[in-house]
Amino acid sequence: MNRFDGVKVLLTGAASGIGRATAQRLATEGAAVYAVDVSEQGLAETAAAIEGTVTTRLADVTDEPAVIATVAAAAEALGGIDVLVNVAGVHKTTPIETLTVDDLNRLFSVNLVGTALFCREALKHLPDRTGVIVNTASLAATQGNPFMTAYAASKGAVLAFSLSLAAELAGRRIRVVPISPGAVDTPLTRAPDMFPDGLDLGYFSKIRSYYGAARPEQIASAIAFAASPDGAYFTGADLRVDGGAHT
Repeated sequence: MNRFDGVKVLLTGAASGIGRATAQRLATEGAAVYAVDVSEQGLAETAAAIEGTVTTRLADVTDEPAVIATVAAAAEALGGIDVLVNVAGVHKTTPIETLTVDDLNRLFSVNLVGTALFCREALKHLPDRTGVIVNTASLAATQGNPFMTAYAASKGAVLAFSLSLAAELAGRRIRVVPISPGAVDTPLTRAPDMFPDGLDLGYFSKIRSYYGAARPEQIASAIAFAASPDGAYFTGADLRVDGGAHT
């Protein structure tokens, strides 16, 4: 399929996991991808894995001047922006007894503020009637999980932000789709510090999908649907991709 022939995509979090898989999927379908991340090595590996048009740029999504410059550079390099995909995010599990203000600030700065800044700046370039924004929320935004109060709150904020932005942009016919993955097998979720030592993780066995953790490519396929003409009537609703773990 070449659903993205001629489509210009700005993508954050492109250095690994869901972001890399999305860059590969969209480029394979014909998109010109402008890939953003804080990891130089990861971006180089993403670019090497893509057969198609890709430009990379180092940027911190929490740095407002850097975001402004990055979006402007993407629009110039691509000749415009048709689709914005926000994948950049961080995850931390923290028992409430040890939760700190630094934990909260970090999670909200990357997950919410970074997403909001890219949306604000990209809207200067997204075309009316055909522009699309896809923001990565999480199943944690709507399903309770122990030790994830701060992370869940930050992703809940992304979800609420996206739903309201969809309503705000309805008059311009710019679609906004929040994607909520469940468990995904990525370098982020395989990190040795994903859960602090000594936590009882028995609860998670109760909500685990019978299909197991998703592959990044499976989330990328949902993002590709949401951003493509196939998803043209989909906006302002949470697209859960969790293998039925929420049921």
